[in-house]
Amino acid sequence: MSASVTGEALGAIFILAGAIMAVISAIGIIRLPDVYTRSHAGTKSATLAVLLTLTGTFFYFWLTDQYVSIRLILGIVFVFLTAPVAGHLIARAAYRSKVPLTDTSVEDELKDVLEQKDYHDPSKSAGDEEKEEGR
Repeated sequence: MSASVTGEALGAIFILAGAIMAVISAIGIIRLPDVYTRSHAGTKSATLAVLLTLTGTFFYFWLTDQYVSIRLILGIVFVFLTAPVAGHLIARAAYRSKVPLTDTSVEDELKDVLEQKDYHDPSKSAGDEEKEEGR
């Protein structure tokens, strides 16, 4: 088996897996009940879908044409770093804008943290709180 055939097979497997993950992501975005779970489906599985597709393309060109594409590597790194951060920031903005959780949500761990007495007071630092507790 030559490197060309191996590259085509490996590339096809990765690209097919990426396409399947993209379909799963689209179904998740449509079916999930609130913005937080939709954000999870949109960022986690869509990021994996794009990464699998770009990796399959990278392997195809690398093993068939002996061409290492820096653009594909940069695309993989860029998507891997930016998509989860963007999803986190969108969910955080939705939470701070008081978008309600679905009725089936069991626990809201962030609510207790944000409702702490001195959480929004910038004049108090973490060191001041530790000094007060030590007295």
